[in-house]
Amino acid sequence: MTTRSWQVRAGLLPVVLTGALALAACSGGGSSSSTQSGAAGKTLVIDTSFDLKTADPGRTYEPTGLIVDKATYDTLLTFEGSDVTKPVPSLAESYELSPDGKELTLKLRQGATFADGSPVTADDVVFSLTRVRDMKGTPSFLLDGVEVAKTDDTTITLTSKAPNPALPYILPNPALGILNSKVAKENGATNDPNDKAEQYLNSASAGSGPYTIESFNVGSQVVLKANAKYWGAKKPYYDKVVIRNVESATQKLNVQRGDSQVALNLSGDQVTGVSGGLQVKRTASAYVFFLLANQDPGVSKVTSNPKFVEALRKGIDYQGLLELAGEGSTQASGIIPSMFLGALPADQAAARDVEGAKAALAASGVTDPKVTLEFPSELTVNGLSFQPLAERIQANLKEVGITVELAPAPVTTALDNYRNGKEELGLWYWGPDFPDPSNYLSFAPGKLVGLRSGWKAGADKDVEAAADKAGAAVTDDDRKQAFTDFQQKLNATGPFMPLIQPGQNIVTAASVTGVEYHPVWTINVADLGAK
Repeated sequence: MTTRSWQVRAGLLPVVLTGALALAACSGGGSSSSTQSGAAGKTLVIDTSFDLKTADPGRTYEPTGLIVDKATYDTLLTFEGSDVTKPVPSLAESYELSPDGKELTLKLRQGATFADGSPVTADDVVFSLTRVRDMKGTPSFLLDGVEVAKTDDTTITLTSKAPNPALPYILPNPALGILNSKVAKENGATNDPNDKAEQYLNSASAGSGPYTIESFNVGSQVVLKANAKYWGAKKPYYDKVVIRNVESATQKLNVQRGDSQVALNLSGDQVTGVSGGLQVKRTASAYVFFLLANQDPGVSKVTSNPKFVEALRKGIDYQGLLELAGEGSTQASGIIPSMFLGALPADQAAARDVEGAKAALAASGVTDPKVTLEFPSELTVNGLSFQPLAERIQANLKEVGITVELAPAPVTTALDNYRNGKEELGLWYWGPDFPDPSNYLSFAPGKLVGLRSGWKAGADKDVEAAADKAGAAVTDDDRKQAFTDFQQKLNATGPFMPLIQPGQNIVTAASVTGVEYHPVWTINVADLGAK
């Protein structure tokens, strides 16, 4: 994921800075014996490339922080394993969405306790959620326009002015973990921008999760210890979990020699060479790489030509890009990733049509077009760099008569141009803020990403109408159909070309069980055990 702090509100670009945050492996000459059962108890070592700012759930939105907070804070709802299609109870034992999608009622589970043994109450829930919303931290947008109320000692009601059927899918986000409000307030927590609890929450846990924080360093490692008073039926298997900041090549070495038991950031090529009886979990990630063509004639009279966009869409060799992405990757059929409600089936993915691309280019009236493709130069996503993808797109389009000049730039520069809608062509990717298709309405005309491509409100009334219908749909069946229709129209006439979902590769020791990739928190530490 990107440093979520790069982004404004929805549509954060999960980014791993190659080398920028990675430190040398702290394993040194450590032996595998320290990570096994012994007098000190069972310890699990996880290597990852840190994208970490805080452990305060009201402020965290970076991938490593979400792993930590998923382990230390319970949320009202959660997901089972890798399944993001159905939220399930956690601190809430049940929930019900009103027929109009505006009111979500949750019944609290009785018997849940915080790490200090005190009960989780409705007052804790109200304080925690309003704190996230009103503190104005990075995740505050998750509850924009949502009123949180205690109906009685066991009932919480969330009310939105507009239909908000995504709420059950938003509540599992670890940023919405429930705090022990008494302890948090004693250490500076408020539900306004004057909150000063972050320092405390980086050193101790005020949650009800299966683990608590033993030590926390944003540059090197986070150590979690099992919550001896955990209320849940499934107790944490490991007494201690050490999450280390390690560069990906060293992650491979560490897991192969037994200095770690989990490596989270290996590319498809790196995974191909692992040995020693290790387990490899391969799946498509929830990230979607896409190409955008700016629709503002003031930025480019070429890319704003509809027939030129058609030539782009037909001229790309999608299967060739997939080969670059490596094992576990899939072609993106639409902008919504394959594991989410409303995703388009694989047979609706775009296919290359060189002759069709040449015909569309001829029909555009543009002769010998030259366009500039911008992308971030130093970023990798799951081991995949933008540069080879851009070079392959450049070669593909040359075959149909389009000259593409590559303009890689440092992420800060590239992001500024992208956000300000100044890129003629842009190569980017999107990571979900929450696993619900409503997060992708940002690609409609006049919305966040639509505007980044110069696609203003009123530019495509069919796509806008489909987006409005999708946003208003409430039942799963209606939403699935509406988001399918939205994406079909977006693929047909929009300025975006969905390209690939890169693979997510998780390598573990043969002894580790319970590994499932999740698009929000990567892995659930509490699910991990041993054979």
